[in-house]
Amino acid sequence: MNAPPILRPADELPRDGQGRLLLKGLTQSELERWLVEELGERPFRVTQIWKWLYIRFVSSFEEMTDLSKGLREKLVELARVDAIAVDAVFRASDGTRKITWKLDSGAIIESVLIPSENRVTLCISSQVGCAMNCQFCLTGKMGLRGHLSTAEIVDQVAQTRRMFEAEGHISNIVFMGMGEPLHNPDNVIPATQILIDGEGLGLSHRKVTVSTSGLVPEIKRLGQQSDAKLAVSLNATTDEMRDWLMPINRKYPLAVLMEALREFPLRNGDRITLEYVMLKDVNDSLDDARRIVKLIEKVPCKVNLIPFNPHEGTEFQTSPRERVEAFRTFLASKHVHTTIRETRGDDRMAACGQLGRPGEKMPKRMTPPAAMADVLGLTAPSSASPREN
Repeated sequence: MNAPPILRPADELPRDGQGRLLLKGLTQSELERWLVEELGERPFRVTQIWKWLYIRFVSSFEEMTDLSKGLREKLVELARVDAIAVDAVFRASDGTRKITWKLDSGAIIESVLIPSENRVTLCISSQVGCAMNCQFCLTGKMGLRGHLSTAEIVDQVAQTRRMFEAEGHISNIVFMGMGEPLHNPDNVIPATQILIDGEGLGLSHRKVTVSTSGLVPEIKRLGQQSDAKLAVSLNATTDEMRDWLMPINRKYPLAVLMEALREFPLRNGDRITLEYVMLKDVNDSLDDARRIVKLIEKVPCKVNLIPFNPHEGTEFQTSPRERVEAFRTFLASKHVHTTIRETRGDDRMAACGQLGRPGEKMPKRMTPPAAMADVLGLTAPSSASPREN
């Protein structure tokens, strides 16, 4: 691991409403400090508990049979194994599973397990809802309802392995579920270290990906404090269009974002993934493809084209397959490594951009550029929207 181990102050560690420590929210260094300095246990106990949590996936302290009875009783009083509870599991026709989880607060979050021929990917959430208000995303219509703790993030992985590891090893983790991961860096970054820890879950840093809409200071922080890979949702090739589709662009416009990506520290030949949701007649022209080539100059990256997954009430449509293929072919002709993400789980609302359930009060929709208002049959803008300084 290149990133330095995280060791947060004791009062910043995740606890439940009764003050019990949520063990899956601790890095191994933090667990050692707590066990040795606060409980007076010997260091070898750290390895024992770590393996029970992340190799055997136990659900209770009673199952940790190589711990003394006194220590188990103490742990029951002071700590918790599971931070979240399974609410329901929905299976799509293609084998994708959407897992809903209930938090102590009563809120529901979602993860998606995606089996494929050569890997099994788990898409996990980092927030309840999302504050970014991306116009094409169902989760964005929820608004932000809360940050997940490190334990609530990691436990999505641990409990999914407990339930489904026998069917296929979960090899890839993507922070692409509900929420903007880098809006919650204090919990997401420690979670990446726990996932990558070689003595526990043991995921390769190349198999853990954090996706962001483009929070530039937090992108820099991720590069300094985590070995996880970076993915960025691009989705537009001009500031005017991205200001509308992804309001975060008003604070961190394309030039600022691309400069941050050029400076992002990459390890062992890794590349940044640029995600691009294909919206019919909005961002899917060959002119857009040409602008991508210019935008990504000197950015070590690959482009992942994502056919839009519709949801109720959306004004957007999916780009025709032939247009997506033409877009990919053009980028490939310019030596841009480009893939097309196959839609998975959409018949169970488990596909990209379909997670969550808006409430009665939704964030205000952004006013589109005049040309897009005509295309989509929406209200045209009266004036240009101001950009944040």
